[in-house]
Amino acid sequence: MRITAQVGRALGVTVEGFAAGRATAADIAELKEAVYTNKIAVVKGQELTPRQFLALGRRLGRHADFHLPVYCQAGKFWHSNRHLTANPFDLSLSYPRAVPTYFIDMAAAYERLPNDLKFEVRYATATYGVLRYAELGPRDKAQKLADIVEQVNARTPPVTGPAVSKHPHTGETVLHVSEGFTMALQDTDGADRPDLLAALLRETGQLDPTYQHENIHLQAFEQGDLLVWDNHSLVHRAAHNAAPEPVVSVYDE
Repeated sequence: MRITAQVGRALGVTVEGFAAGRATAADIAELKEAVYTNKIAVVKGQELTPRQFLALGRRLGRHADFHLPVYCQAGKFWHSNRHLTANPFDLSLSYPRAVPTYFIDMAAAYERLPNDLKFEVRYATATYGVLRYAELGPRDKAQKLADIVEQVNARTPPVTGPAVSKHPHTGETVLHVSEGFTMALQDTDGADRPDLLAALLRETGQLDPTYQHENIHLQAFEQGDLLVWDNHSLVHRAAHNAAPEPVVSVYDE
């Protein structure tokens, strides 16, 4: 197995010679180490059936079923998988890949924040939910707005958690703020801080309509590429609207 840095890119490595069906425990450990160190691994030359894809996910960690509600189109905004909880997945895999994807390393983005924003968010509490990007289906439109909100919150209730935490595998400080799912921030006094949330989204690059912000990494793909990324520290979004691609997310335990 050969692992090389992506030339001219701040994030990511290319992995060649990885055989999912024959990978040893050492191969799996080396792949995971490459992902945690470099955030993204593009594994070349894969020909996986859906069953083989799931089997590889189980070898990388404890698979947890994850299905976004149909009323939330996650490819249209910045998010991480399971960002609707205080415990995002560690790793995500997607195969096959066709649609280019934007990524932001929220550990590096935190380090680049102005010192005043770092101080303000370090002990803040975040509230996560789906209402900002919830989309109505045909049957929903016949209901009262209050009933729709109640239904959405019943399916995916808002949760709270620290806005900043240590990465469980690298020890990095990670900012857990996403355009899609962070509904509010509260400071240590419990006061709502919409100004702080807006500033963090702007400073990390999530409000840049040109995608030219220094934090944003565009990852392209070729046929046969398998993508593995550090879901705990990256937020992502599709480069353009497209049908969802198969994703498996796992807890690395």
